[in-house]
Amino acid sequence: MADYLVIVESPAKAKTIGKYLGKRYAVKASMGHVRDLPKSQLGVDVEHGYEPKYITIRGKGDVIKSLRTASKKAKKVFLAADPDREGEAIAWHLQHILELNPDDQCRVVFHEITKDAVKNAFKSPRKIDMDLVNAQQTRRILDRLVGYRLSPLLWRKVKKGLSAGRVQSVAVRLIVDREKEIRKFQPEEYWTVDVTCPVDSKKLTSRFYGYDEVKTPLPNEEAVNELLKRIEGQPLNVRKVKKSERRRNPAAPFTTSSLQQESARKLGFRAYKTMAVAQQLYEGLDIPGEGTVGLITYMRTDSTRIAESAQSEARDYIRSEFGAPYVPDKPRQYSKKDDAQDAHEGIRPTSTLRHPEQIKDHLSRDQYRLYKLIWERFVASQMASAVLDTTSIDSEANGAWFRATGSVIRFPGFMAVYIEGKDDGDEDEDSKLLPPVSEGQVLKQSKVVPEQHFTQPPPRYSESSLVKAMEELGIGRPSTYAPTIDTILKRGYVLLEQKRFIPTELGEIVVELLVENFNQLIDVDFTANLEGELDSVEEGYADWVKLLDGFYNQFERDLEHAEESLEHVELKDEVSDIPCEKCGKMMVYKNGRYGKFLACPGFPECRNTKAITKEVGVNCPKCGKPLLERRGKRRKVFYGCSGYPDCDYVLWQKPTGQLCPICEHPMVEKHAKGKVSVVCSNEKAHPHAAPLEESEKRKSS
Repeated sequence: MADYLVIVESPAKAKTIGKYLGKRYAVKASMGHVRDLPKSQLGVDVEHGYEPKYITIRGKGDVIKSLRTASKKAKKVFLAADPDREGEAIAWHLQHILELNPDDQCRVVFHEITKDAVKNAFKSPRKIDMDLVNAQQTRRILDRLVGYRLSPLLWRKVKKGLSAGRVQSVAVRLIVDREKEIRKFQPEEYWTVDVTCPVDSKKLTSRFYGYDEVKTPLPNEEAVNELLKRIEGQPLNVRKVKKSERRRNPAAPFTTSSLQQESARKLGFRAYKTMAVAQQLYEGLDIPGEGTVGLITYMRTDSTRIAESAQSEARDYIRSEFGAPYVPDKPRQYSKKDDAQDAHEGIRPTSTLRHPEQIKDHLSRDQYRLYKLIWERFVASQMASAVLDTTSIDSEANGAWFRATGSVIRFPGFMAVYIEGKDDGDEDEDSKLLPPVSEGQVLKQSKVVPEQHFTQPPPRYSESSLVKAMEELGIGRPSTYAPTIDTILKRGYVLLEQKRFIPTELGEIVVELLVENFNQLIDVDFTANLEGELDSVEEGYADWVKLLDGFYNQFERDLEHAEESLEHVELKDEVSDIPCEKCGKMMVYKNGRYGKFLACPGFPECRNTKAITKEVGVNCPKCGKPLLERRGKRRKVFYGCSGYPDCDYVLWQKPTGQLCPICEHPMVEKHAKGKVSVVCSNEKAHPHAAPLEESEKRKSS
């Protein structure tokens, strides 16, 4: 029989830790939280110090009974939940339920699930940290007060089933405010003029810079025509050739936020999926020859600090695999944000020597892709800087100056392993390779390309850029980003269209009501300051009851005012011109988790619904009926025959409206490596691709 009982959150974590501790330790899982506030009532006594009324979570009876039986037989109980606020609270609730001595040193914390880390943690257990527990309780109570007091008001005034949250409402406001910016945006015309000149067997393309070395915009076609007339038949005289060396440093190891952003950019993972897969890598997977082992350090962190032992191992690996020039003189240290919690390391592999390719066959596809991303980011973060030669060539024709810029990688450094992805609006560096020219050289024009452009509105938030904005503004904490995004989608406040967030009418109405009546609650700065106060509670500098009191007094006054002044808002459904085939009523547009759909207004008597489809101007090559744009359950767009289910023809690429000159199948757009080509949808039978012209690109985007 085991002498000691160890309680963790999950069976996977229990299995991994149990292997390291041996037979004297029984390791069991609590399956997450065992106590919480009741769902049927507020569960907070606001009149008596905001005392929470915890109850056992429904369905946890058998788990708790098993843990109580095991704890009574054990000489000592260790609580080894995750090393954060939430984990500390789980340990505290378990301590209460199992009636353990509150002064007992029963709390065990480790930041990676490896044999050495686990064994060392059990050498120095500590008491439950009540500052951490109080920080978690305060956040939970704040969210309960907002949710259970404000949501019923929205039910009465707007629509049943609505909810409001302290963090989620601010996230929706960001999306709504961005949409307003887009609507107000007035595009401005501007032009570019590119001149191409042959240089030996190569070409040099330069863009108009200005007149007499002064940067000059081209606002309209008249200005362009004046320029074209001025340079017509004129050679380009190379006036300046500037070469310089530039060093580019690697990105820091992942934090929770940067991991969610990068996995969205590079892997297409939703934030929720990123955290779920990372949890699996952290808790441990079976690796032949090693058994069950944790592959990454704890994945909820906003620190980029790395343990010296991990840095040393990485430097040895880099020196062995790439050579001494790829190892910086000193281990890299990354500065932390002012509000970063430095209790955990950055996210890294538990061993650099566990190369992704070596364990690929033992991981699922998603596990492998995320582990590879984490491994590459960490290894690159410990490597030497890249060295680039940048070149700028200024040429002049009759007072008009043109410029060509480019860069060449002289030494790849960290870029040999990994380069960070980019969001919309982040300027990419020009990596064009320029032909060799010298000052005084005269170049003959071979092609002049004037092109009209219009300034673009700010892009809608992607999941990556929304997480980035929330982090920069201090809204929520790393552990809250994924559930916040999931919640606002489920509530129907926003839609995710082509990986971009668009507010629904409901989302805009709710935000407007909250701004008018609860401005403090939905204010970005206030929410960020509140996060800072929660951190102060965790660090023992602030009283959690006073924090709650300061928030709730104003919130209560706002509630009373809104109850009296807020009028009922009627949300009218948009009526379509499509009759319901079951009852004849005109169907209306509804918003669901997967986007808009058509529904009968006679609900619940008539429950007929239909997907929204649109013709794409191309007929099915099998039966001749129109092809329709459709969406699958995962929001993926496809193009299927309107004759379905009698005809099952389907395309996964966008038809261009043209037919293949060989087989008359639809021509489609093919996206690869940032380029777009037009290919036959039947290209396996006969590859027939053509480049998609810029004008066609703009039409299709």
